[in-house]
Amino acid sequence: MATRSSGVRSVGFRCTECGWSTVKWAGRCGECRAWGSVAPADASSVRAVRAPVSGPARPIGEVDASDAAPEPTGVGEFDRVLGGGLVPGGVVLVAGEPGVGKSTLLLDVAARAARAGRTVLYVSGEESSAQVRGRAERIGAVADRLLLATETDLGTVLGHLDQTRPELLVVDSVQTLASAEVDGQAGNVSQVREVAGVLIRLAKARSLAVLLVGHVTKDGSVAGPRVLEHLVDAVVQFEGDRHSRLRLVRAVKNRFGPTDEVGCFELRDSGIVGLPDPSGLFLSHCGAAVAGTCVTVAMEGRRPLVAEVQSLVTRATLSAPRRTTSGLDPSRLAMILAVLEKRSGLAAGSRDVFAATVGGMRVTEPAADLAILLALASSAMDRPLARDVVALGEVGLAGEIRPVPALGPRLAEAARLGFRYALVPAGQLDVAPPAEPGVVEVADVRAAVEAMGRLCGPRAAAAMSGATA
Repeated sequence: MATRSSGVRSVGFRCTECGWSTVKWAGRCGECRAWGSVAPADASSVRAVRAPVSGPARPIGEVDASDAAPEPTGVGEFDRVLGGGLVPGGVVLVAGEPGVGKSTLLLDVAARAARAGRTVLYVSGEESSAQVRGRAERIGAVADRLLLATETDLGTVLGHLDQTRPELLVVDSVQTLASAEVDGQAGNVSQVREVAGVLIRLAKARSLAVLLVGHVTKDGSVAGPRVLEHLVDAVVQFEGDRHSRLRLVRAVKNRFGPTDEVGCFELRDSGIVGLPDPSGLFLSHCGAAVAGTCVTVAMEGRRPLVAEVQSLVTRATLSAPRRTTSGLDPSRLAMILAVLEKRSGLAAGSRDVFAATVGGMRVTEPAADLAILLALASSAMDRPLARDVVALGEVGLAGEIRPVPALGPRLAEAARLGFRYALVPAGQLDVAPPAEPGVVEVADVRAAVEAMGRLCGPRAAAAMSGATA
């Protein structure tokens, strides 16, 4: 009876789009569901062999760390996210939705590097040279040492690199480049893996800083193979609502710096501009106090940002009350609304509830629960809360106000912007900085609503006391 030799490895067939393998041919890939992408795989076994070392191993203390020193790009908010700037030989993947401002930001970074005396190669696979030139003129990014190439073939791009020898390479985008050595169209998993691998190896060999633009899927994740995010040194996510001018840049992965820093930008007609102090963008500028508003301090990375929560509690027009949110977690809002009605006796569950943040900011951390609760109570009672009050605290199902992290920086930011009072969880005052605003401790929802009444004035305080009786 014939037996299969244990030294032979049967590969069978492999999908050229996602790499899925099978022992027999199939017309459709069982993983990515692509038609006609399953082809015979190379059955030759790969055996590792010894090779000469490029250099002897050294004690880690003798390694020169200056080779990994970041070089500032000239865009302060971008440098904040990267950990100081671009590292020679580092590869940064910048991902975001279409139209969010990725190309505009990287074109500005490329122009600043060129004006600083560095040779920069900008490779555009999505736009023509005239389109890129038009954007550069609009944002003032025309520089002599900024070289432009519109290519979609990886081999041609490598030829440009050998000819120009740049110190910074910008590729817009990695999904538009294709290698003739790999089957499949540009943008599929195999092509993206090959293109990124070649550029990363070249960057390490030449100490070339590389910025790659990456597309995202409809759920917000980076398009292409997951290995792409593992190969690059940093993954920067560009976030922003297309109806808002605010853009947030955060590092999802960073081998050269922290991943809890956030850069704030404003998208203007003249380009994208960094915002070192963006707190004022998330506050309404109405002079008089309005019912249904409350201010909190959210942490975006290490940066505290003052944000305003607005709510509208009104009579229900349908049999099922509506719950509409913008910038807030709908599930969190429903929970806070139920706790408010159960623990304070304020009937709001049978009404239509609308809640939103100001300026397009998205606030999802539990530290904003107390501000949402007070905004709902203020709107339901039609009593405005004083405009110089901030609220910080997580609301539990039992009605307790739980501690929040980074209370000290939050209170310091509120004091810097002129807020006089702060409602905080009871028992957390020991972490407050010396320059905190007037702090009022609240242990539960009922105490928070009563404190809100005192800060609204005598008339509002009486109404609040009657509601919570």
